[in-house]
Amino acid sequence: MEIACLDLEGVLVPEIWVNVAERTSIDGLHATTRTVPDYERLMRQRLRLLEQHGVRLSQIQEVIAGMEPLEGAIGFLQWLRERFQVVILSDTFYQFAAPLMRQLGWPALLCHHLEVDSDRIVNYRLRQPAAKSRAVAAFSRLGFRVIAAGDSYNDIRMLQVADAGILFRPPANVQREFPQYPVATDYRQLREAFAQASQRAL
Repeated sequence: MEIACLDLEGVLVPEIWVNVAERTSIDGLHATTRTVPDYERLMRQRLRLLEQHGVRLSQIQEVIAGMEPLEGAIGFLQWLRERFQVVILSDTFYQFAAPLMRQLGWPALLCHHLEVDSDRIVNYRLRQPAAKSRAVAAFSRLGFRVIAAGDSYNDIRMLQVADAGILFRPPANVQREFPQYPVATDYRQLREAFAQASQRAL
């Protein structure tokens, strides 16, 4: 049995923090794991900026409510679910994800939690450290063959632990540093990459 593990932002939906940056005009929120390898440092920076500018959880949720999946993502996900078990492994937060998960047809999602006090985001709580790669390792122990796809630094360990890894529209820096992974630039190529990875297991 094969399981497909996908990153969320950059693979199926736009980057949430980039959209928040555009709406709030807070330039520092443009930073993502596509350019910053250290996720926890990135999150501390984000929390400082939210506090400095008085941005509330409800404001971020309002931005997310107006977002849509990337063009072609819903069709790709439907194709994938007909052929694999599918789990979304993301470093987003459950308090952010619901509107996007609804549009995607509620796929299984493993992500993190925010700590909120009176609509202020005061901290975040990881589901577990190295959550993506540990989930992939757990699926492997359960007897699944795992094919994983992501786009950023925080996906690389997941790709390394999986039986097969695919980069989807990675930035040039990530692609340059990890040339061992096939790169898909659109959903047709991503389907082909999954099909080829599955075929190699036969």
